[in-house]
Amino acid sequence: MPEGQKEIIDGIISKDDLRDVLASMGQLNVKNEELEAMIKEASGPINFTVFLTMFGEKLKGADPEDVIVSAFKVLDPEGTGFIKKQFLEELLTTQCDRFSAEEMKNLWAAFPPDVAGNVDYKNICYVITHGEEKEE
Repeated sequence: MPEGQKEIIDGIISKDDLRDVLASMGQLNVKNEELEAMIKEASGPINFTVFLTMFGEKLKGADPEDVIVSAFKVLDPEGTGFIKKQFLEELLTTQCDRFSAEEMKNLWAAFPPDVAGNVDYKNICYVITHGEEKEE
């Protein structure tokens, strides 16, 4: 783990964890009141899925779903709507802001691949842009 990063052991994002996330995105000196307001927006403890949903709600209007889907389509030349879990995990753990093993575990818990190891990236895009999973 890179120096200065804490591991979220219990899977719950605390006020301090949220402060660290915001700081890593360039928002320094966030007031405690602001953090507490963000924590109160959740209906309970903030785990990865809840965080992703809240993040998606904040991103509404940032990038339309089709823009994000188009970015994933670059990784899906056959246009199946799926990416192999192993391929996506390799990209997320070796490129740019690398995911930790714990972050990958949380991702797969929130978006489990099918039995063939395929990940439905359109569902991930939907959650990012709409803040909740599609009703089946």
